[in-house]
Amino acid sequence: MLTEAEFIDKVVLVTGASSGIGAVTAVEFAKLQASLVITGRNEENLINVAKQCEQNSPKKLHPIIVVADMNVESDVENIMQVTIQHFKRLDVLVNNAGVLESGGIENTSLAQYDRVMSTNVRAPYYLTMLATPHLVSSQGSIVNVSSVTGLRSFPNVLAYCISKSAMDQFTRCVALELGAKGVRVNSVNPGVIDTGIHKKGETGMQDEEYANFLANCRDTHALQRPGDCREVAAVIVFLASRSASNITGATLPVDGGRHAMCPR
Repeated sequence: MLTEAEFIDKVVLVTGASSGIGAVTAVEFAKLQASLVITGRNEENLINVAKQCEQNSPKKLHPIIVVADMNVESDVENIMQVTIQHFKRLDVLVNNAGVLESGGIENTSLAQYDRVMSTNVRAPYYLTMLATPHLVSSQGSIVNVSSVTGLRSFPNVLAYCISKSAMDQFTRCVALELGAKGVRVNSVNPGVIDTGIHKKGETGMQDEEYANFLANCRDTHALQRPGDCREVAAVIVFLASRSASNITGATLPVDGGRHAMCPR
């Protein structure tokens, strides 16, 4: 069981923290006394998330905000520079930032493919590479936010499926490489979570289509509903905690049983 002081004196970096799963995850770490670095592209949203973190922190700790585009190498480098300059250490890295593009092999452009792979694979690869020496020093942990699409195959989200499969393999390989150095690496694999990500981007759903998509979860998820950000955040925090000290290289579905369903 996690205690209020679970992450006291621990430094936690969360990417994609301006909304959705990342924002809620940052608040959950704040409740457990983590010192936070939160990143994203939307400064106004990050400021609001930082306020929520401070309000929920037992010691009213205020997160460090780093506005960054994960597709810009200098921005990724700046995230680590700011973190280490301010805190002198890093204990937990949550690779959450990601994008989704719809389309199959007949209609997914190379620009869409490159955008998805750059954000969902290349960016966390680079940030993890930069973070690794500090995580080895602290014997910390990494939690990657993947997807059920990394575990199962789905039509019309080809580039996204490829990117999340790559993230799962990345998780397992880095877990093998860093296990002997005391660093644990795991992934959470959400199903449909009501974050609005499906409405973003050039191929995003319109409001009515999105509402129907959520309603369809009754047939596509064993629990017959979409998930909530807090349900995913709770698992991220658990995997980063001492309670998960013997777990590494895992890809853990948090998907209402969708990974176990027959294709629909």
